[in-house]
Amino acid sequence: METKSNSASSKPSASSLRWRILSRAVLHRAKNPEDESQLGMKLISRKAAKGFNLIPCQLLNHDHESRDAQFCYTLPTQGCPKLVLTQRLNNNADLTDFEICNKHNIDNTGIVCQWPSEDVLAYYCLSHADMFRSKKVIELGSGYGLAGFTIAATTEALEVVISDGNPQVVDYILHNINTNSGAFGETRVKPMKLHWNEKEVSNLSHTFDVIVASDCTFFKEFHKDLAQVTELLLKKPGPSEAIFFSPKRGNSLDKFLEEIKDNGLLFSITEIYDTEIWNRHQQFMNGDESGPGYEKDHCYPLLIRITR
Repeated sequence: METKSNSASSKPSASSLRWRILSRAVLHRAKNPEDESQLGMKLISRKAAKGFNLIPCQLLNHDHESRDAQFCYTLPTQGCPKLVLTQRLNNNADLTDFEICNKHNIDNTGIVCQWPSEDVLAYYCLSHADMFRSKKVIELGSGYGLAGFTIAATTEALEVVISDGNPQVVDYILHNINTNSGAFGETRVKPMKLHWNEKEVSNLSHTFDVIVASDCTFFKEFHKDLAQVTELLLKKPGPSEAIFFSPKRGNSLDKFLEEIKDNGLLFSITEIYDTEIWNRHQQFMNGDESGPGYEKDHCYPLLIRITR
């Protein structure tokens, strides 16, 4: 069903944006059997052509009767374990996914694919393992949780909670925790279904040393809740910090940071935070190895550090 806006300046609702994301995924599917083989290779790519490709990923297993596949992530540091994650094939959503998103008032992006900012966050955490050692960590809006799993497997964190508001995503997280349990050492790893507007999380309030998140500031209607839950979860008293990676995307990031200030928190923005990531970004901007449509404003994640 198509709806018309009352004015040319009307902004699309979050639900309509979710529908656009889902409809692109549904329409992307093969229309006849002859397309299945070629399409399968594209779906298995994990958006590699558009990502930063910082953590090598290899297909392990794909049941052609399932929307899922197993992927092996090789963390690019000597001595680190490999991670095996079961994920949806790219752009393989259906109407059931959309119904769940509307029921829980969540977006569908976490299950559509793994996004480039998650790859950047995971790589950054791997490169800064000391900030997580013996700490309690939570990843917000994790999607498949590559960053959370990387922290759990490589940093000797005390505890890692990998959270998302989508119950389907949380099922994947639980499955992948069980699959990779031998990689976590003494680190406790837990899945959690967490909506950012939940006020009654007394058992979690002000308990986390580090919060991490990637590409969670796209939908402006969720900014207030995300800022509030960040303040709620950051440990106090004592030092604590949130590490967010997000493209600027017009004024979307600025609007979120206004909410951060309104919650009494401080923040800093860093554009060049890792030489390798910046070099790849520069290559993309020059047209080398880039997927179509790479734009700095929409694709390059800035580092946001949030403190009390």
